[in-house]
Amino acid sequence: MTTDIASDETRVDLDIDATTIPRLTAGAPAMLVARAVSAWFGNHQVLDNVDLTMAAGQVTALIGPSGCGKSTFLRILNRMHELVPGASLAGEILLDGQDIYDLDRRPIESRRRIGMVFQKANPFPTMSVHDNVLAGLRLTGRKTPGKNGAAELVERSLRSAGLWEEVKARLGTPGSSLSGGQQQRLCIARALAVRPDVLLMDEPCSALDPTSTRRVEETIRSIAGEVTVVIVTHNMQQAQRVSDNCAFFLAAEGQPGYIVEQGPTGELFENPRDERTSDYVNGRFG
Repeated sequence: MTTDIASDETRVDLDIDATTIPRLTAGAPAMLVARAVSAWFGNHQVLDNVDLTMAAGQVTALIGPSGCGKSTFLRILNRMHELVPGASLAGEILLDGQDIYDLDRRPIESRRRIGMVFQKANPFPTMSVHDNVLAGLRLTGRKTPGKNGAAELVERSLRSAGLWEEVKARLGTPGSSLSGGQQQRLCIARALAVRPDVLLMDEPCSALDPTSTRRVEETIRSIAGEVTVVIVTHNMQQAQRVSDNCAFFLAAEGQPGYIVEQGPTGELFENPRDERTSDYVNGRFG
């Protein structure tokens, strides 16, 4: 099936994460399966026949050089690709066996279950830290807990993003008043409050200092088993530290991206089957 996708629905930016707190997810983590996914921007094909199973409750890292379609693939997984004029795709994305691009399924239904953390922090600048955390609930049509419940959810989410101690005395200040690293962790806390089944992360640490990067990585590992995580990263050490499984994307010049090799992270890094994978993970190109 080929789908021409253009939507006038309001974009909902959901970012997500969690750490050493009681279970935050709404239910069991969901399995994502991509079947024969190809994608275009106008007449330009950017992905070709991608098959990938992202196991429930595990962390899957997408690695590969810039321009091979990793971020496009990530956006396809929660129906953001269709927000680009002229974008189209073929294939299926199955969330626990149900195609998220089914004509009877509204995009917001998928985005409620599949959240996203972006490369650049995007807190709502005029909202307080407190209100930023709760904003995702309101944007996805979920009820905010009662007064005490809201306070508990804010604290729990900020703690899991490693931010509570730094901002607990500043909950009423604008989110834009925080440092860059703190803003990214605030976005993570905001996403956590939504309690998704799947978390997509597009190079979430690329603009962060080492301390914030470490906290985000600790968060990823701590939520493994409770939520399915798919992360795009150019940092091979990070991929090894946080992921259970890895998929190596590649694209020849002027050609669409595809998966060269995929499998358990340890095997892909230590005993890759394809010479191109070995060259990439060992820094010989890319």
